[in-house]
Amino acid sequence: MNPRRRSRLREDLRVNAARWAQLAATHGTPLLVLEPHLVARRLRQLQTALTGFEVHYAVKALPHPVVLSTIAICGGGFDVATRGEVDLLGRLGLPMHRSIHTNPIKKPADIDHAHAAGVRTFVVENAAEVQKFRGRPSDIELLVRLAFRNPTAKSDLSSKFGVVPAEAELLVKHVLAAGVRFAGFSFHVGSQSSSVEPYRRALQHTLGLVDHVQDTLGVPARVIDIGGGFPVSYREDEPPIGAVGAIVDEVLGPRREEFTLLCEPGRFLVADCMTLLSSVVGTAERDGQVWHYLDDGLYGSYSNVMTEDVHPPILALEELRRTDAALDAVTLAGPTCDSADVIARNYPMPALGIGDLVVSPMMGAYTTVTASRFNGIEPTPIVMG
Repeated sequence: MNPRRRSRLREDLRVNAARWAQLAATHGTPLLVLEPHLVARRLRQLQTALTGFEVHYAVKALPHPVVLSTIAICGGGFDVATRGEVDLLGRLGLPMHRSIHTNPIKKPADIDHAHAAGVRTFVVENAAEVQKFRGRPSDIELLVRLAFRNPTAKSDLSSKFGVVPAEAELLVKHVLAAGVRFAGFSFHVGSQSSSVEPYRRALQHTLGLVDHVQDTLGVPARVIDIGGGFPVSYREDEPPIGAVGAIVDEVLGPRREEFTLLCEPGRFLVADCMTLLSSVVGTAERDGQVWHYLDDGLYGSYSNVMTEDVHPPILALEELRRTDAALDAVTLAGPTCDSADVIARNYPMPALGIGDLVVSPMMGAYTTVTASRFNGIEPTPIVMG
């Protein structure tokens, strides 16, 4: 972990040390502490950086009712991809007219279900998907999902979804032939890319396609959806959201008034809204290195390490109280009887004893949602902090 990043986190989190210790004493560990005001703060930050964009939160990142309600109260919308997510928003009474359905591959019944709930904008990426919309209500509009490969991203979504730009015109023709309204284009350059330059390339190509389909087919593209994947700083510093905004301003320039602009942030809005508190339940020495076994692991809240290769910061609670603690390389392991359940190797930590508290900030995105109950371990509780 970057020492400067660790030092800044210590300073930022120190004010929470006593409160977290009290929460752990009251509720036990492992424990996830949710702070919804941080979601509102990140949404405002995004709205400032991406001026004029409609924000559609990717529900899959953290579908906690308080998070979803906070986003709705602050004027945000939603990006849904499944029947379950549509139903969740409906049960909470949240505004479905602010929702878009971005799963490029859908069952026809799921299209009907989402439309009945109030969703009108859907995404397609191949001719077979377009045919599913033939004969359906005329108020439906489609975004054509483009593929822009980004091998530097932790999750390169264009490796699974999207039509290559060279074939996009043909797909627009399929949309028109099916009698469905063509709204515009969407793309997703991947999640946790170390550079924001892929947004520039994708947006430039998309603008070129907008002009091409207007010239060749006489069809305007009213909507551009730049997806999500905005980088978040975990153990290392990543580019700020302002860098993405600067690229959008530069590439679109005066043309931004031609379009309805959308984005689909997930991680960016919720990564820092939850903190994991866990305890050391065992300590041993193996092959000359100290191992500490925690009561949460890869099959629980740290599932993002396994599923995304995303590595959250980990600090001892004691570090927040005193800054002079010496750090030594240790292995941090989870609680299951599985050899894969290792959270971090050769990771710097101060001396720890049984029962000591360990803090992982940045645990809001893709943690609880990808956790399992492997080995009979219950899901980590979430409390308001």
